[in-house]
Formats: sequence, C-alpha cells, structure tokens
Amino acid sequence: MSEMLSIVQQSSEISIVQQLEPVEFLGIETRNKYSIQVDGIPFAFAAEQGKGGLAVLARMFLGHWRKFEIHFFDNTRSLVLRAVHPFRFFFQRLEVYSGDGRVLGAIQQRWALFSKRFDVTDASGRLLLGVSSPLWRPWTFAFERDGREVARVEKKWTGMLREMFTDADRFRVVFEAPELGLDERSLVLVAGIFIDLQYFERKAD
Repeated sequence: MSEMLSIVQQSSEISIVQQLEPVEFLGIETRNKYSIQVDGIPFAFAAEQGKGGLAVLARMFLGHWRKFEIHFFDNTRSLVLRAVHPFRFFFQRLEVYSGDGRVLGAIQQRWALFSKRFDVTDASGRLLLGVSSPLWRPWTFAFERDGREVARVEKKWTGMLREMFTDADRFRVVFEAPELGLDERSLVLVAGIFIDLQYFERKAD
C-alpha cells in the first residue's frame, strides 16, 4: 500500500487545498491543482490533466460539463488514484480508479429541488453512501449510510479576496465512522474534488 493510501486509511481528518494561480486574478483559467494535507503537512496532490490549447478552451467555455481527468499522486509522484469525468450536460459523474486501473466506484449527481445531492457507488454500481447539502447548510456535505452520517466534506472560508476573485478553495474532509473501508475513504476524498468542481468553481457557471 502506498504511503498516501495508508494516511487516508488512518486519518480522521484531511484537508484539500486548491492551489492559487496568480493569473486567475486576470480571469485566465488554469488546470485545477490541489494539495492534500494532514495537520497542514502535504502528503499527496491532485492535478487536472490536459495542457493543450483545446483543454484551455474547454475550461474557459465548457466549465464542469467538459471531459477531463484528475490524477492523484503521492509525494514520490507515483499515480495512486485517477478520476475521470465524461462529457455531459446533466447529472455530472466522476468515475474513480486506482493507480493500477482497478475500478473503485463513482460519484453520481442526482436530481434534487432544494439541495445539492449525489451518490457514491461501488465498482458494481451499488449505492454506498448518499450525499446531500441542504439550502441552510450550503457549504456542508453529509455522507450518510442508513440515515447515519459517516463522513463529511466542508468548504472552509478562504478570505474575501480569494472567494471573490479566484477559484482557490479549501475543503475539510472528516471521517466519522471507523468502519469505512479504504476504497470508501478514497471515494469520499475524490468526492471533495467533485464538490469543488461541481458546485464552487465559477467557471462551471
């Protein structure tokens, strides 16, 4: 097991910190990059793939509808997780794989009238966790199983300047149930990225 997955398995709280790109102040959209940390110490990072001109145009004009991949690396730059977002206009989906290509599951957006809602499923499509963020808690996403909260992703305030002029967000991932397996924890971690891209990235509007 990689050091990254070992930390994910053992930690009760992980931070996802989107890396600020100075050119975003000029309205230029760059690849999404994240530092993944425990107690402020980075142990992994995630980065959107695609550096060409077409990828830049897709980020500028298609937002979260675009097809893209997010790769998760440990501190040795070894690929640990891979998340694939197919092109679609409705009900966004992020398919998650291990570094060696094993299917872990998916994060699938669901229709909801007064809340943000999506499901976390396993490799066979079986529901693992239901996720919702009601109107009165728009920055908190509760991951539930059988009506009990087992994990949570919270968007944290990053300061007026960052919130107004950039997409540089910070998220807190909390694992509340010790029985969550490594694959489930990995899916919750990836869901933190999905939440940012789907609900808090202004270029997605």
